[in-house]
Amino acid sequence: MAGGREHGSSEERDAELRQVEALNRLAGPTADGTGRAPERGSRRGSDLLVAGHSLARSESLAEALALISQLSGPELPLRGQAVFRADRAFLHCVGSLGACDAEGEAFRLPLDVDHPATQVTRTGRPVLLASPQEYRDRFPSAWPLSDRAGSAAWAYLPLVTYGQLTGVWLAAFEAPVRMTDGLGTFLMTLARLLGQSIEQTYNGRADHALSQSLRSSMDRVGPGVAGLTVAARYVPTGGGLMIGGDWFDSIVLPGGRLGLVIGDVQGHDVQAAGLMSQLRTAIHAYAVEGHGPDAVLVRASHFLASLDEDRFATCIYLEADPATGVLRIARAGHPHPVLRLPDGTCLLKHVRGGLPLGLDLGEDDYPVSVVTLRENEILMLCTDGLIESGGHDMYSGWLRVRNALTPGAADDVDALADRLLNAVVAPHAAEPGARPTSFTEDDIALLLLRRDPADPAADHPGRRLRLTLEQDQAQGLADARIELQGLLHDWARPEHVDTVVLLASELLGNVLIHTECAAVLGAEISGVQGRRRLRVEVTDRSDEVPNRRAPGELSSSGRGLVLLDLLAHRWNIRPEPEGKTVWFELDEDGPEEP
Repeated sequence: MAGGREHGSSEERDAELRQVEALNRLAGPTADGTGRAPERGSRRGSDLLVAGHSLARSESLAEALALISQLSGPELPLRGQAVFRADRAFLHCVGSLGACDAEGEAFRLPLDVDHPATQVTRTGRPVLLASPQEYRDRFPSAWPLSDRAGSAAWAYLPLVTYGQLTGVWLAAFEAPVRMTDGLGTFLMTLARLLGQSIEQTYNGRADHALSQSLRSSMDRVGPGVAGLTVAARYVPTGGGLMIGGDWFDSIVLPGGRLGLVIGDVQGHDVQAAGLMSQLRTAIHAYAVEGHGPDAVLVRASHFLASLDEDRFATCIYLEADPATGVLRIARAGHPHPVLRLPDGTCLLKHVRGGLPLGLDLGEDDYPVSVVTLRENEILMLCTDGLIESGGHDMYSGWLRVRNALTPGAADDVDALADRLLNAVVAPHAAEPGARPTSFTEDDIALLLLRRDPADPAADHPGRRLRLTLEQDQAQGLADARIELQGLLHDWARPEHVDTVVLLASELLGNVLIHTECAAVLGAEISGVQGRRRLRVEVTDRSDEVPNRRAPGELSSSGRGLVLLDLLAHRWNIRPEPEGKTVWFELDEDGPEEP
């Protein structure tokens, strides 16, 4: 930590100097007629600064008392310490260091007796006893209980946090001390630092217990339903809690369907964990009631906004039909899913989405996207911690996830989930593309959904892509290009990739511009590496058949069929019962492009 301060910004150094000066003033007056050297106040201020930094990081009362004992010296001859807390009737010693049994952890005293610690509890004022004689004179009934052997002075100081007295700190000294000359003020400041440290410790234990309870209530999701296998993982990497704002859930729905949800409440503290628990329960209830994915997210957004916690959440909720593999997905500001094809190819699956939950901006629009899982295909849902952990941005993090998700077979989903986490949670300081280590870790939640094959021994070769572009989905064209590029990531002829993107864009654009129908894009790769064939189809429900034209030099349209003639190895138009399909094919080992 010292090295970090040395190289910190000038603003940080100025703030620290101001803090030292303030603590010096608290430690006592300098040599302005008091006869005391100015170095004493400076040294006490520095001691308070170091102690404050250390106490703020202490994890237990015993550690805090041990840190204070390191300040012992000729001017502060600490012999022992004890901390007391009161219930309704008694004062208890909850921790001690170097105190004898009379005022050690076995100490238990009624609040109505005359004792320095009980007086501090009743009045909130410190009791400073500079000598054994003063102790005997002021508290004769308590004198037999005092730590007399080896102690020559005592200070009983209130522990105050946020204006409330929370306990009493006893500092016993092995030599007489003068509570003037700034020492009393020094001890009061030290007591305030100790009080804050103790409350942080108690709050931290309470937060840990709450998060552990929430973690056990979530645990792992069920195995799924017949025809669908689910694997889930959770890693609490933020804030030291057992759980934060990330969550997942699996919900068995009527008709044998399965509901899956994954989400992330803003923040990594225990408040985020509490909100997560409430939101998770609410979404589970809305889903069981039979609401569709869009209605579930609308109700969840209103619920979170009604809590008035000024926090939002991202979320994906989907319904899965095991008989058909159809997924109906609604997304609220959450990262897109990833589709893993049977041969290991991974595609960032773009689904339409709305605003994060809880923003309550009057826009309750969570469109439902339909994705069909083939047998042995896996859909991955995750929170952004899986992608961005380790200093990665969304792009380099996606590449890391893709590289971990691609290898191996799809038959062991749990092993796939473990491999993903190992790639992310394992040390990654030397990974290319990772930023320096000045980043904040986030929790990680992960869900994998696989459509099980009807015949486990059957082979499912090839790759397939299918997506639907509605008339109001201008962004869908860009998403389709990205998914086609992912489908062809290992195509032997890189120039073909640009050709496919161009031709598909032309066909999709024709449907969106010249009809009032949605465009359905399908793409399939078949064959062996190096001699594969790609077939792309674009289907719509319009009966209007495109005609080949000779566009002028400045024409903005009419080039689609001309480009198909020039660039595709084969193409045609196929009438459908409703509408038509325009298709083209390219061979991986085909002729050079003109």
